[in-house]
Amino acid sequence: MTVLNLLEKICKESQVLIDIFVNYDCDVDAPNIFERVVNGLLKTALGVPPGSTTTLTTAQDQTFRIESVKCLATIIKSMGSWMDQQLRIGDFSPKISEASLSSLSSIDIPNILIGEDGSGADYELQSDSGSPDVSGAPSLEQRRAFKIELQKGISLFNRKPSKGINFLVKSKKIGHTPEDVACFLRNTAGLNATMIGDYLGERDEFPIKVMHAYVDALNFEGMDFGEAIRYYLRGFRLPGEAQKIDRIMEKFAERYCKCNPNSFTSADTAYVLAYSVIMLNTDAHNTMVKDKMSKSDFIRNNRGIDDGKDLPEAYMGTLYDQIVKNEIKMSADSSVPQNKQPSSVMKLLGLDNIISFVNWKQADDRVVGANDLLIKNIQEKFKLKSGKSESVFSIITDTTILRFMMEVCWAPMMAAFSVTLDQSDDKAATSQCLQGFRSAVHVTSVMCMQTQRDAFVTSVAKFTYLHCAADMKQKNVDAVKAIISIAIEDGDYLQEAWEHVLTCLSRFEHLHLLGEGTPTDASFLTVPLVNSEDKTQKSTSMSSKRTNALQNPAVVAAVRGGSYDSTTAKNKASPLVTPEQINNFISNINLLDQIGIFELNHIFAHSPRLNSDAIVAFVNALCKVSMTELQSPTDPRIFCLTKIVEIAHYNMNRIRLVWSRIWKVLSDFFVSVGLSENLSVAIFVMDSLRQLAMKFLEREELANYNFQNEFLQPFAVVMQKSNASEVRELIVRCVSQMVLSRVNNIKSGWKSVFTVFTAAAADDRKNIVLLAFETMEKIVRDYFPYITETETTTFTDCVKCLITFTSSKFSSDASLNAIAFLRFCAVKLAEEGFISHEKDTDQQPSNLDSSDGNSTVHKDDHVYFWVPLLAGLARLTTDSRPTIRKGSVEVLFDILEDHGHLFSQSFWANIFESVIYPLFSSESFAPNGQISSVNSTEDDSWNFETKMVALKCLADLYVTFFEVMRPELSRVTSVITNFIRSPYKQSASTSISVFQRLTEGLASKLSNDEWGTILLCFKESAAHTFVVFDKIVRMMKDIEIPDRNESYSEAEQYSDHDIYNDDEEEANMETASYAIVRMKNYMALQLLIVEGIIKLYEMHRSFLCAEHIGIMLEMLSAIASHASEVNSESNLHIKLHKACSILELSEPAVIHFESESYQSYLKLLQALLHDNPSLSENMNVESQIMLVCEKILRMYLTCAGHEPSNDVSGRDPALHRLPLVTAKKGELDARTSLVLHVMWLLSSLEKNCFRRNLPLFFPLLANLIGCEHSSGEVQVALYDIFQSSIGPIISA
Repeated sequence: MTVLNLLEKICKESQVLIDIFVNYDCDVDAPNIFERVVNGLLKTALGVPPGSTTTLTTAQDQTFRIESVKCLATIIKSMGSWMDQQLRIGDFSPKISEASLSSLSSIDIPNILIGEDGSGADYELQSDSGSPDVSGAPSLEQRRAFKIELQKGISLFNRKPSKGINFLVKSKKIGHTPEDVACFLRNTAGLNATMIGDYLGERDEFPIKVMHAYVDALNFEGMDFGEAIRYYLRGFRLPGEAQKIDRIMEKFAERYCKCNPNSFTSADTAYVLAYSVIMLNTDAHNTMVKDKMSKSDFIRNNRGIDDGKDLPEAYMGTLYDQIVKNEIKMSADSSVPQNKQPSSVMKLLGLDNIISFVNWKQADDRVVGANDLLIKNIQEKFKLKSGKSESVFSIITDTTILRFMMEVCWAPMMAAFSVTLDQSDDKAATSQCLQGFRSAVHVTSVMCMQTQRDAFVTSVAKFTYLHCAADMKQKNVDAVKAIISIAIEDGDYLQEAWEHVLTCLSRFEHLHLLGEGTPTDASFLTVPLVNSEDKTQKSTSMSSKRTNALQNPAVVAAVRGGSYDSTTAKNKASPLVTPEQINNFISNINLLDQIGIFELNHIFAHSPRLNSDAIVAFVNALCKVSMTELQSPTDPRIFCLTKIVEIAHYNMNRIRLVWSRIWKVLSDFFVSVGLSENLSVAIFVMDSLRQLAMKFLEREELANYNFQNEFLQPFAVVMQKSNASEVRELIVRCVSQMVLSRVNNIKSGWKSVFTVFTAAAADDRKNIVLLAFETMEKIVRDYFPYITETETTTFTDCVKCLITFTSSKFSSDASLNAIAFLRFCAVKLAEEGFISHEKDTDQQPSNLDSSDGNSTVHKDDHVYFWVPLLAGLARLTTDSRPTIRKGSVEVLFDILEDHGHLFSQSFWANIFESVIYPLFSSESFAPNGQISSVNSTEDDSWNFETKMVALKCLADLYVTFFEVMRPELSRVTSVITNFIRSPYKQSASTSISVFQRLTEGLASKLSNDEWGTILLCFKESAAHTFVVFDKIVRMMKDIEIPDRNESYSEAEQYSDHDIYNDDEEEANMETASYAIVRMKNYMALQLLIVEGIIKLYEMHRSFLCAEHIGIMLEMLSAIASHASEVNSESNLHIKLHKACSILELSEPAVIHFESESYQSYLKLLQALLHDNPSLSENMNVESQIMLVCEKILRMYLTCAGHEPSNDVSGRDPALHRLPLVTAKKGELDARTSLVLHVMWLLSSLEKNCFRRNLPLFFPLLANLIGCEHSSGEVQVALYDIFQSSIGPIISA
C-alpha cells in the first residue's frame, strides 16, 4: 500500500511522468518504465486471477484494486493537466492535426541512428555532453517509434532468426550489408544467444557472409589461444548441429591465424585445436561425464596436428590447465515464455479485442520475453559503457508526445476502468473510474486519437444504462453526468463520437418524458395532421400522474430494455412486465431527476461556441441520431428533429463558409425526412424548413453567391420526388409565402423557387397547378425586376416555368395566360433597358450611350435574357394543341416585331440562328428529290400549318428589319423557297406567295447582287420540282395497267378475280392513283411558279437587269421544255388514259400544262421586246421568240397529221395513230389558243423584223392551210396574217 501511495504522489507530478516516458520508454537502451508501471497497475486493478492463491484478504485485495485504479486515474489526469498547461503557455496550436502526426510517424529511422547511406551507424543514444536536452517531440517520437519497431524485430529474431533479420532490413532498422547485420548481432541487447549461433551457422550465402563479417570484426591479436576462444564464444552459443559448428570454428581458426601469423604453421592446426578445446571444456565441466580427460590424454589426442608435428607440451599443458580451472562460459541461453492469455474478466468485457487495436502489440509478432531479455542485460550494457559519458536527460514541451504515451496506456486503462466500474458499486471507486474515463476522453480528443477516443466515449455511454433503465444504479447516473460533461467541455474535439453522446441524450430525454407522463411523439405522428392540434390541447389537460404514464406501451418497452446498439426495446425477451420491474423503473427515473433538463438543453444552446469543424461533426451526428429516432417502427420520435431546427437557428449567423458546410449536412437530412413515408413527419419537417428559410432570407445576399439556392434546394428536391400530394401542396404554399414576404432579399434563391413551381406546373393535382400559377402570375406582374437583377439563368428558369404551365392539362386558360405572360416578360425586358449595342471598331464593349448627352450604362451583359424567352416560344410552336401553336407563333413574332429595334446585328444573327431557323429545320418533305411513300402519314399536316404562319411572319419581320439583317438575305430566301419542294400543295403555294411578298417589300432596297441571290434561290427550288416530277413520271411508266377499258362501275359484271388478279395488281392501281394526284399537283405548282415569274417581272422590271431577266427566262424555258418532254411521252398518255378510265379520275391536263408554259414564256419575251428594245437586242430576244414560235407551230402540225417523213422527234408513228378521232380533235383544240397567240404575235411584229424571219415560218404557215383544224379561228388568223403581213411583202 505504501508503494501505491508513493506511486500516486509521483503520478500527480505530471512533468515527472513525461520525463520518465521520454528518457526511458523512448530510449532504445533503457527499459520501458512507464509502460511497466501502467501494466503493473492494471494487474493490481484486476485483482487476483480466479483459482490463484494469495495471502491477501478480500478487503485488502479490494483496497489494492481501488488504489490501483486511483493511480491510473491520476496518471491520465496528470497527462491531461500537463497537456492543458503546455497548450496554454506553449507556442503551439491547440489542435494537433492528423497530417502532422502521420508525417512524424512516416520517418522510420532517426538520423542519429542510421547514416545517410542507410547503414547502421550507432545504436548508442548517448552523447559526450552531460547537459540535459531540452527539445521538441519529433526526435524523441522517432526514437520511440524506432524502439518499438526494433523490439518487434528482436522478438521475431528470437523465434525465427532469418525472418527477424529480413524484417529489420526491410524496415531499415539495420543496414542491408553483411557488416551491418554482424554489427547488429554483436552489439544489440536482448538477442537470444542460441538464435545468434544458429543464424551464424546457416549454410545460405547471406548468413555465411554475415558470419564471416562477424568474425572478421573481432581482433585476436596478442591473445592466447584459450583466451581467444573464450572471447569468441562470449557473443553467442554454439549450435547443436555439427556442420554449423564446423563452419563457425573454421572461420575462427582462419581469423586467429591472421591476427597471430606466427602462432601456428597453418589454420588447420588452429581449427583442430579449437575443436579439442571445446571437447575438453565439455568433458571437464559437464557433470554427466564421469571419466574426465587427463592432461596426458589431451596432449596425446592432439599429437601431429601442427602439419605433422606436435605442439609444445608446455603450451598444451598450460592450455589444459586454463580450460579445466576456468570454464569457457558461452552466452546465457534464456527461454522465451509463452504469450499471456487474457483473463476471463477481460474476455467477458471484450477488452482483449480493444487491446488488439494497438498495432505494435499484435499477438502474432510480440513476444513478452523480448523486453525481459533487454532488461536482464541492461546492467551488462551499463558496464560496457562505463568508460563513456552519462546519458543525456531530455526535457520536452511538445504535447505530441502524449499521443505515444496514450498508445502505451490507453488499453490497460480501458480495461481497469471498465472492469472496476462494472463490478464495483463503491462510490469512490466508480468516481475514480469515471474521472479516469473523463480525462482519457479529454486527452485522446485533443490528440486526435480517433479510435481511442471513440472507445472511451462508447464505454462511458454503455455504462449509462439508458438503454436498460430498469437496471440503472447511481453509478450509471454519474456516467450520464460524465457524458454531459464531456459534451460541454470537449465538444470541439469529439467529431464522430458525438453520435454516442447524442444517442445518450436522446434516450435520457425519452425517459424524462416518460417519467412526467407526457404523451409520446408516436401518438402525434400516427394521426392525421388536421387532428394533431386538437389532440395536443387535450393532452396538455391530461393528468401527469406517473401511474397513468405507466400504462403507456412506450413505458412498458422502456422497462423491458434492450442492448446499447439496439434502436428498439426487446419485445420477445420478456413478454410480461412484473410489478417489481415497474417499481424499480420508477425509482430509477427518480435517480434521473438529479439531472435537470437545463443541462441537456445547455449542450444545444451553446453549440455556437463550437469551432467550425466541431459544429459540422455535431450536426452530422445529430442528423444520424434523428434518423434513427424517426425510423423506429413502433416509437418514432422527433426530439433530435426539433433540436436540429434549434441548432440551425442558433448557428445561422456563422460565417458563410462554415454555414455552407453545416447546411450541406442539413439539406440531405431534410430531403431524406421530407420523403419519409410517415406523412406527419414529412409535413412537420417541411414546415420546420420553412421557418428556417424565412429566418435565413432575412439576411441579404450579395451578387454571384449561391447560398440561398443551396438553402432552398431541399424544397425543390422533395417537390420533385415526393409521392404525397399533401407534402407537395405544402411546399408550394411555403415557397409562395417566402417569395411574397421576402422578395426584396431573394437573389440566387430564385432558381429553387422556379424549380418548385416548374414541378408544380407538371403536377397531376389541379389545385397544386393553379396555386403555383397564381403565385407565378404575381411574381411576373409585380416583382419582375427582382428576377432580372440576378444572373441570366434566373430569367431562363422563369421562362421554363411559364412554358411548363403551357402544358397544363387542367386549364387551357392557364396555358394561354402563360404564353401571354411570356409576351409580358418581353415588354418588361424592353422597359428595363435590356438593349443590345454593337461593339466598336476596337472590339470593346459599348457600355455608354451618349446620344442624349448623358452617360447611361446599359445592361449588355444581360442581353441574352431574350434568348431563353424566344427559344421557349419557338419550342411551343411544336405543341400538339392548335391554340398553343398558334398563340406561340404569334407571340414570338410579335415580340420580335415590337422589340427588334433594341437588338444589334450580332444579336439578330443569334436570334435567327438559335430561334427562327430551327422553326423550319425539320421539314417533312424529303431532301435530294426523294419521294415520300404512298401511305405518307398526315402527322405533319398540322405542323405545316404552323410553319406556314411562321413563314409569313418571317417575311414580314425580315422586311421590317432588313437593314439590320441584310446578311441573312440568302438564308431567309432559302427558307422561304425551300417550301416550294414540299409535297403539300398548300405549302408550296404559300411559299410562292410569301416569296412575292418578300420581293415586294424589298424591291427598292436590293442591290443587283442581292436580286441575283434571291432569284437563284427561287430557280434552285423550282428546278428541284423537275427532279421529283420526273420520278413520278418514271413511277407511272413502270406500273402495269390492266388492259381493260371498262371503269370500275362498268366492271361489276366481272368477278373479283377478273377485276384484280392478285394483290400486286391492286397495289399497282393504288400507286397509279397516287402518281396521278402527284402529277396534277406538280403541274399546278409549276404553273404557279410561271405565274409568279410573270408577276415578278411586271411589278419589279425597273429594278431588274439583264442578268436577272436571263435567270427568269431560263426558268420559264426550263418549265416549258419540261412540259413538252412530258407531253411527248406517248406511252405515258396511254397509261394515264387507261388508269384514269379504270379509277374514274380526270386525266392530268398535260397538254394544257405545256400550252400555258409556252404562252407565259412568249408573253414575257414579247413584253421584254416591247418594254426595252435595247436590252432585248442585247439579249437576242427576237431570235428566242422566233425559235419558240417555230417549235409551237411544228408541234401543232404534228398533232394535225402533217408531220414530215424525216421527223426526228422520236415519236413512234404507230403510237401516233390515236384510235379515236375525238382524242386528236381534243388535243388540237387544246393547242388552238397557243397557235392563235403565235400568229397574233407574228402579225404584230415590226415589218422589217417580220420580213427577216418570214423564210423561217412561211412553210409552216402554208402547211397550216391544208390541215384539219378543230376551230375556224385558226383559219381566220391565217387569212389575216396572209392578207395583212405576207401579201404586202409578195406584192412589193
